[in-house]
Amino acid sequence: MHFVIIDGPNLNLTGTREPEVYGNSGIISYISHLREEFQDHIIDYFQSNVEGELINLLHEYGFKADGIVLNAGGYTHTSVALGDAVKAIATPVVEVHISNIFSREAFRHQSFISSGAKGVISGFGLRSYRLAIVAFLNKED
Repeated sequence: MHFVIIDGPNLNLTGTREPEVYGNSGIISYISHLREEFQDHIIDYFQSNVEGELINLLHEYGFKADGIVLNAGGYTHTSVALGDAVKAIATPVVEVHISNIFSREAFRHQSFISSGAKGVISGFGLRSYRLAIVAFLNKED
């Protein structure tokens, strides 16, 4: 299967940014770990701090990948356009968050992505990405 992990703003700083919230491990080394663990599958990874680039990636992979793992970062709570892009594509999307967004500030409890996503995984650190891939592999549809 072909999976695409798309990360939004500031997630390139994972491992250094607010380690008490996001942990001490960098995302790139974790993606390498996932590729090794799921070596029978293709895992592409993209990160952008630019909303339009994230939308373009959803459009590009939204009709050819088997699953998209999306951590839209702060755009989760502000971007109607990203939510619309998730609803417009055929590929199922799992929304992920490293932190438990429901234990944080109230504005983070709102997601413009969730209503178009197949599911939401929040609060398991970088393992949230792994859980999303496992969910795609164990689909019962």
